[in-house]
Amino acid sequence: MSETPSASHFAAHGSAPVAGYPLILETTGWKDYKLLDMGEGQKLERYGRFTIVRPEPQAMGSRRLKPAQWERADAVFSGDTDEEGPGRWKFSGNVPETWEMAYGPARYHGRFMSFRHVGVFPEQAAHWNWVNGKIRAERKRAPDKPIKILNLFGYTGLASLLPASEGAQVTHIDASKKAITYARENQTLSGLDDLPIRWICEDASKFVAREVRRGSTYDGIILDPPKYGRGPKGEVWDIYESLPGMLSDLQKLLAKDALFMILTAYAIRSSFLAMHELMAETLSHQGGRLESGELVIREDVGQRALSTSLFSRWSSR
Repeated sequence: MSETPSASHFAAHGSAPVAGYPLILETTGWKDYKLLDMGEGQKLERYGRFTIVRPEPQAMGSRRLKPAQWERADAVFSGDTDEEGPGRWKFSGNVPETWEMAYGPARYHGRFMSFRHVGVFPEQAAHWNWVNGKIRAERKRAPDKPIKILNLFGYTGLASLLPASEGAQVTHIDASKKAITYARENQTLSGLDDLPIRWICEDASKFVAREVRRGSTYDGIILDPPKYGRGPKGEVWDIYESLPGMLSDLQKLLAKDALFMILTAYAIRSSFLAMHELMAETLSHQGGRLESGELVIREDVGQRALSTSLFSRWSSR
């Protein structure tokens, strides 16, 4: 990893975060997930007991597995190749509407959704492990201190369930009623109904602005926004227009001794440096360390790396 502090970080504020980039965070998979092969604009993955073929514009090389192994896939997504584009699934045999998988103490349902997703973003495992490590270290340092986590655009809830399983108090925000329902189902499936998680269906920007007015604070913030989206009442989210203002508000929600903030972005025409500089500007007085780069999944057979998203994450220690 090459670590080159940006001069602008230190020009105005001696307490600016130390910069570390580019940082490549790899996920190699686990029992219920593997990237089996990729190439020719598609990827072949295993989710639990099912193999799935989905479009992947960044898989520009050749496939390593034999055609027959691709043809035996249980489900194939066809349609718009954009991350948020609609399409349809074609199934081979009797494939259920949902199936169970697990990551650590969290159990969750896989689902074939209309925008080619299946209910989990496996590359996020690198962040899940990092967040839980931060929480464990803080609980060891201050056993009686409550740790409050805000998870925005929380989707189906793994990034909420895992820190809650380590003792954090989590507030989970998503504008989709379906996503909130799926997240709560995953909580019950995991046998973690007693954990302190608030599930809130609301526009993320409105929730954050109201929390600022209330003077609320959090020890950790997880931010995983879409490129474009709409809130429950038609509120428009555009990452290029909406993200800077939200980050400014989120900085005000960080507790004095906050632990971390993570920003991840998918399918945008930008670079991790753009995200890094925006986060550095937002957190210019926070000190600590700001790391930015890409999340990648390491292929099971050929060991090639597939970049899935950009990230920038800050930690106080």
